[in-house]
Amino acid sequence: MAKIAISLPDQILDAVEKEQLASGISRSEYFRRTVEEHLRREREKEDVERYIKGYLENPETPEELEWAQATIHHAFDGESWEEEFNK
Repeated sequence: MAKIAISLPDQILDAVEKEQLASGISRSEYFRRTVEEHLRREREKEDVERYIKGYLENPETPEELEWAQATIHHAFDGESWEEEFNK
């Protein structure tokens, strides 16, 4: 594990110390968790952006939409969608 040194304005450090003390974890652990959470959110944001881009480039066909509309009620009624779809 690497150790780093960072500089923070006093006001930000005070806010960090307040949250860190309230959570009962070390300052190092607080920063580690905060950075991990930030990176997780950024990956999630990128995943959503890729999904939207892919969807816009390859939207459902009219046939796929028709199939989805014909089978949506089966998600809630406990019956197999395959039974009705294969009739």
